[in-house]
Amino acid sequence: MNNPQFVLASASPARRRLLESVGINAKILVSDFDESLIQKQEPIDLVQTLAQCKAEKVAQQCEDSLILGCDSVLSLGGEIYGKPDSPAQAIARWQKMRSQVGILYTGHALIDRRQARQVVKCGITRVHFADLTDTQIKAYVKTEEPLKCAGCFAIEGRGGLFVERLEGCHTNVIGLSLPLLRQMLAELGYDVTNFWD
Repeated sequence: MNNPQFVLASASPARRRLLESVGINAKILVSDFDESLIQKQEPIDLVQTLAQCKAEKVAQQCEDSLILGCDSVLSLGGEIYGKPDSPAQAIARWQKMRSQVGILYTGHALIDRRQARQVVKCGITRVHFADLTDTQIKAYVKTEEPLKCAGCFAIEGRGGLFVERLEGCHTNVIGLSLPLLRQMLAELGYDVTNFWD
């Protein structure tokens, strides 16, 4: 029996590139889900609910498909950070983040339309940030890279210079934990290698 089509319910180029890097050529369908509808205080609840809502919205358009929804936030000092609203906010966040350890949560929701089943999990990675100067922070924010990312940094870009080390899954910080995806596929009865193009 052939595998269902793999659909990524995300506009994130980083998530698409991660899938492509491991041989999964996903169809991209952006959910355009209004994230402000979900108000949760616990980061795990928040990212899992958002990932599930995004996947469910796209699943309505797909028949014989596996739909993956993801959402990431950074927690630091008890506060939850998504994408910054402005350069000024990104600068202020980095001034709090430098020399600190943040926790990056990525919710993953995988909906299997063929079997009418779903698996929802959360990847957690501890991120040790470097001690940046104000000049470095302003220069980084000026690149606009941090404005597009949960937690104000892209580890696969210039932001990688400002992360001292990670505890946990590296790809989780990019927005999609590949080991977790493999496990979720297995839970639904699929071998990840069968999705290689």
